[in-house]
Amino acid sequence: MIHTEALDAGLGDADDDDFDQAVETYDSRLPENRYLDRELSWLAFNRRVLELAEDPALPVLERANFLAIFASNLDEFFMVRVAGLKRRIVTGLAVPTNVGRSPQDVLGDISAEAHALQLRHADAWTTLVRPALSEVGIDIVTWHDLSDEERTLLYEYFQGQVFPVLMPLAVDPAHPFPYISGLSLNLAIRIRNARTGRQEFARLKVPPMLPRFVPVRSDGETVRYIPLEDLIAHNLKDLFPGMEILDHHAFRLTRNEDVVIEEDETENLIQALEAELLRRRFGPPIRLEVGDDMDDLTLDLLINELGITQQEVYRLPGPLDLRGLFDLARIDRPELHYPPHVPTTAPAFQPIEQNGRTDLFAAIRKGDVLVHHPYESFTTSVQAFLEQAAKDPYVLAIKQTLYRTSGDSPIVKALIDAAEAGKQVLVLVEVKARFDEAANIVWARKLEKAGVHVVYGLVGLKTHCKLLHVIRQEDGALRSYSHIGTGNYNPKTSRLYEDFGLFTIDEQVGRDLTRLFNELSGYAIEKKFKRLLVAPLHLRKGLLRLIDAERRNALEGKPASVRIKVNSMVDEQIIDALYRASQAGVKVDVWVRGICSLKVGLDGVSENITVRSILGRYLEHSRIFAFEGGGDPQVFIGSADMMHRNLDRRVEALVRVTQPAHIKELIDLFDLAMSERTSSWHLGPEGEWTRHHLDAKGKPLADLQDKTMAAVQRRRRVRAVR
Repeated sequence: MIHTEALDAGLGDADDDDFDQAVETYDSRLPENRYLDRELSWLAFNRRVLELAEDPALPVLERANFLAIFASNLDEFFMVRVAGLKRRIVTGLAVPTNVGRSPQDVLGDISAEAHALQLRHADAWTTLVRPALSEVGIDIVTWHDLSDEERTLLYEYFQGQVFPVLMPLAVDPAHPFPYISGLSLNLAIRIRNARTGRQEFARLKVPPMLPRFVPVRSDGETVRYIPLEDLIAHNLKDLFPGMEILDHHAFRLTRNEDVVIEEDETENLIQALEAELLRRRFGPPIRLEVGDDMDDLTLDLLINELGITQQEVYRLPGPLDLRGLFDLARIDRPELHYPPHVPTTAPAFQPIEQNGRTDLFAAIRKGDVLVHHPYESFTTSVQAFLEQAAKDPYVLAIKQTLYRTSGDSPIVKALIDAAEAGKQVLVLVEVKARFDEAANIVWARKLEKAGVHVVYGLVGLKTHCKLLHVIRQEDGALRSYSHIGTGNYNPKTSRLYEDFGLFTIDEQVGRDLTRLFNELSGYAIEKKFKRLLVAPLHLRKGLLRLIDAERRNALEGKPASVRIKVNSMVDEQIIDALYRASQAGVKVDVWVRGICSLKVGLDGVSENITVRSILGRYLEHSRIFAFEGGGDPQVFIGSADMMHRNLDRRVEALVRVTQPAHIKELIDLFDLAMSERTSSWHLGPEGEWTRHHLDAKGKPLADLQDKTMAAVQRRRRVRAVR
């Protein structure tokens, strides 16, 4: 057992330097092998997604959707994480990973695991999901499966809808090897010139704007589809008249598409970002996927021209780029999807007037309102609140952060309406939100044209917090209405992402948001907040002190527990604090969706730590931090994950939840998630994740999201009866 005397002197009251020194002294005693590799942990997360696709108990179109999610996730992993590792190696900035291994060794580990996962992914489609779709009348066929009549019909479609947009590019002394865009699906074609007898090579891009799966025809019970690339491949003679088609193979390239902006070297962030987005299109290759039937001659040509290593080549059976299954998953067959769920209006916001309208300001004045999306509606809460504020003549000012929002955003429209109505409107648009940069630039300029004060945050930091602050004149005074959330102000993703949001008129929160927005838009540096924990200056230390308070409570024989729900648990200081708490006897529950570098089962270190992961129809996205507090629970929700970037390089905000009913709701949700009777994945000592979804009799365990849906519906019915 590792002793804890170094931290037993009531350091909750110590100054920052003493606290840091004591923690550093203590952490030096922890075992060196106390973390899991973050990159391999991410791949383990995507394996859990794949396990859902493999589950025959799930509706088959949802299984197809999970296959598409797996493929999309893996693309982003390569474009960002793998690309980052390669960039550090190439630039000579490589440093050991969180487990002390060199980036070169980690790349080898990633390659081995990613190869195995992609083969498993392809097999899940070929042997599990595709046959299951066929059983319910959705057939994915090849050209060879078609009748002559079907081929004739498809040829007419090819001539009318496909052929005009195809652009074959020859490769010869007069035509250099063409640029291959990232994530595009292509055909590598070898042909023989009938006139000269020479073999030639051509590249053909499969048009991304056309349906990936082309309907063949329906006999009333079965709908047949053919992959677009298969249709094109068997009509190549029209593209190369007078040529002999020798061979054709599909391939797909992944490029480094992470954005790196040196903000301190530029005066105009928008212009710098636009230039970087242009550069992203030409990022270096990091993965080449090819069909497993590709011949060595064609593969060698691609490897040489693209500058790819053998390790970066992925030979795969079946169709490449199964993101195309997103289209299939939208087929209108309700019985093949999850049962529909219509979000309810939060009880506090349900209409009570005869005209069916609700005064959301009046509802919030009655007490804090906690809303749980997508079980409770984003449209009738956050969106309705902002729209009412935009129209309300007594509202003087609106301040909001926007990290991601939808392309046809009613949020942006409401902000524009407010500005045009003469209100002061400040919007912090985070133009560096990964893969949404271009869309955010468009919205930022549209907002500016409407008279909205648009700012782009602080140099060197992403603004990731989810904040909405409305100033309203009431009875001769100004009152703050605040919303702090765990998710983006995006009506579309709010129907898929699980998140919490707190509405409050608490004066402390209002003052905190006033100070924080002043810091984000001006030059103020705020060091004191009352109900908020804010990164990068205060959040990490605040959480460390809260965890340490539980450790001290346990040593004094008081009830003590720490419960954390996040997307990722990577930060070493937070993990070590949880280890210290565990050693003192604190029960620690971690509910993590994605990466987890924390190790369970370490002798004398983490026996009191339990880690669970839950995946399902909704993406678990909320962040919750709950501390027993010696009988005075300290419970927070907010935007921050436990990663270096969130705690050190982003503006994040957690708000303390104070209403007993809201605290109970959050704790009850945690109880359900960690219960042995709830379906989840359990983290084991070697970093393995084991799915527990059946009881001892083989019956399904409770689904947390189904149970939450039922609980929200019950709350609505109870209020309706009252």
